Amino acid sequence: MEILLKYGRTAQRLPFPAGMRVSVLAPGRTAGSGGETDLIRSALADPIGSPRLSRSVSPGQQVVIVTSDITRPCPTARLLPHILDELHQAGVADSDVTVVFGLGTHRPHTREEQEALVGPAVFRRVRCLDSDPADVEHAGTTRRGTPVDVFRPVRRADVRILLGVIEYHYFAGYSGGLKALVPGVCSEATIQANHRRMTEPGAITGNLEHNPVRDDIDEAGDLIGARFLLNVVLDEEKRIVRVVAGDPRLAHREGCAALDAFGRATVAEPADLVIVSAGGSPKDINLYQAQKALDNARHVVRAGGIILLVAECPEGLGHHTFEEWMQDPGGPDAILTRIRREFVLGGHKAAAVAMAMKQAAIFLVSALPADRARGMGFRPFTSVETALAAALEANGLDPFVVVMPEGGSVLPVLAAPGGAARR
Repeated sequence: MEILLKYGRTAQRLPFPAGMRVSVLAPGRTAGSGGETDLIRSALADPIGSPRLSRSVSPGQQVVIVTSDITRPCPTARLLPHILDELHQAGVADSDVTVVFGLGTHRPHTREEQEALVGPAVFRRVRCLDSDPADVEHAGTTRRGTPVDVFRPVRRADVRILLGVIEYHYFAGYSGGLKALVPGVCSEATIQANHRRMTEPGAITGNLEHNPVRDDIDEAGDLIGARFLLNVVLDEEKRIVRVVAGDPRLAHREGCAALDAFGRATVAEPADLVIVSAGGSPKDINLYQAQKALDNARHVVRAGGIILLVAECPEGLGHHTFEEWMQDPGGPDAILTRIRREFVLGGHKAAAVAMAMKQAAIFLVSALPADRARGMGFRPFTSVETALAAALEANGLDPFVVVMPEGGSVLPVLAAPGGAARR
């Protein structure tokens, strides 16, 4: 058996010896019928919990469309023309529309990247801006004490429309929804106050019930206010297979349920070896982003097993604080002690990696220099084949292997005695 694993904009071959016990966990290939255009138009024509967008905006209103940055696979260029058509039907002029890329604390885009995200035609039609976490206005404070400081053009708009992709998220439960606003277009103080709740009970992948991070995001999003949402679920080829539109909370929850219908996968027993690809570009643009796939793999590897992470990371680690924490000479224990003492953005990702390292050895197939990866506690490789051979040698005879070709899009769960799934 041979599997292709996405690696940046290319792929690496993963051949398995005959007779090996291998379970491949991949998302379902479809969650709806019809082509992408039909799915988008159908969702916009029949929104969930809200009027149609063309009937809820008026000429002269200033409209901001918040969408994802280059580190996310959101198909913004395929969604925006349909949103602009709805706005045009309502009499909203292109000059009154601004597209804002929610950077959170990520790096700014180049002009070429902005154009690629929205498409050349839309780039010529409307103004496009990166959010700036330093140029904010205060919108209030959540019950949990999170100060909600919002990018000024978003705060001052009459209408806010949110675009996004719904995937599993390792402490917010799912991406998408009001997460486009928080952390997307907020200050670092807002993001840090919200994200520090990742250590609280309930802040886990695939959970929305009593999730302190998601609850805080939604409350903060309500303080900012959003008129309309358009979110999508993608398959392993980044094709749109489900579209939800309408009320930012209600539509998002329906989209999460759609993702669960084909994104959760049950595994009979803990794996000796989990081989996980972050899913290629942009999900493995840096280690900061690829960490999400590592966290999903952690759910099904046995204690003392091996996770083989396939992530090119052409932009390195992706965050200066994350890099500094990952190089702590005290290793995972020191990182986990530090995050309990001082919650810092970037450090929170290092703590998530440290938790995985406490559970399993991490083999990393990437473009990172070997000495740099080794200094952070990874065992570095440049090819999947070489890494697999080393992992099989370390595991001994007859290992049980789980392969996750789209590590950020599949949530594995272990089967409990009697056949029920457990986490």
